[in-house]
Amino acid sequence: MADREPAGVPALSQPARENVDPTGLIEDHILPKLDPDFVRHFVEVISKRPPGFEPIEEVRAHPERFRTPCAVDTSGHERVVDHEVTSEDGAQIPARVYYPDPARYGDGPYPVHLNYHGGGFVLGDLLTEAQLCLSMREAGVAVVDVNYRHCPETIWGKCIQDAWAALNWARNSSGDLNVNPDSVSIGGISAGGHISFVLQHMARDAKIPLKLCMASVPPSSDGLSYRYYTESPFASFHEFHRSPILPWVRIRYFGQLCMPKEKQPELRAMWPDWWFAPIRAPNWDGLCDTYIRTAEIDPLRDEGEAYGMKLIAGGNKVTFKRYLGSPHTFMYLDVMKQKAEFDRDANVALRAAHGLQ
Repeated sequence: MADREPAGVPALSQPARENVDPTGLIEDHILPKLDPDFVRHFVEVISKRPPGFEPIEEVRAHPERFRTPCAVDTSGHERVVDHEVTSEDGAQIPARVYYPDPARYGDGPYPVHLNYHGGGFVLGDLLTEAQLCLSMREAGVAVVDVNYRHCPETIWGKCIQDAWAALNWARNSSGDLNVNPDSVSIGGISAGGHISFVLQHMARDAKIPLKLCMASVPPSSDGLSYRYYTESPFASFHEFHRSPILPWVRIRYFGQLCMPKEKQPELRAMWPDWWFAPIRAPNWDGLCDTYIRTAEIDPLRDEGEAYGMKLIAGGNKVTFKRYLGSPHTFMYLDVMKQKAEFDRDANVALRAAHGLQ
């Protein structure tokens, strides 16, 4: 059955041309749309890695095998400080703060940006997007990277409580952190983008002003609870359900760990409905400015953009950018020119939002 197969990792079926022949690895209707640099990297590197839905016990035992290509351990780096945030239930959540260069940006207090990493609510740690945090601090902001709790060890929804606790901690501890509590932005990739969307509404309701919500390749529906990809109302979810990055089998893997069928009634009773699908949020008035970045070859593309259209209909300011030829996690791949563009775009957006132009 198609939903039981990965995006394809059989042996190459034809002689390689310049060491790159995607035949049998990438579906014919997707291949012409992909950036050639990604295709080369996928064939030579990604397709030879574990398929991405191993038992969670193996993933936890060997996290180094499943980390993003740009993962780096920045503990002990210059102007990088570790903290712990207390979540609503008392759990201690690791956070790592990246400070800009005082020679360029002064001694502070600095604007602050909170980053919530991707990983399907299952994967990720303080190494996952460290390179991106190092890059964003070059905008002149302090970046708080938050390692919220993951499924299945922690029930889904605690991730949002953890993220919310970190946002309030950054503002309430502004003196100790040397940040400006009136110049705060939030953002994240994939699952982190979903979290950022929810926090955008929670901050509005709590009268916490945000300068920007910067969500990248974000889901905005409850796709993790689908039994099959055809339940999605979004065309990109259908067109790219066998994409080389984040195929349906990968989404279903995350869903089985976050929202298994037998747990869904309990989860739905615990949290507001729109936490599962921010696109169903009940109130779209008075939300902060939003920057939504999507990837062309991504099943989540259309729902991220549809969320932005609902923001516009509610009278809010939204900036969109779609990275052509790019799969879901292109911002983790140095081999793609779009990755460098992504980093530059983030810094431009953060400088503008925080008045650092």
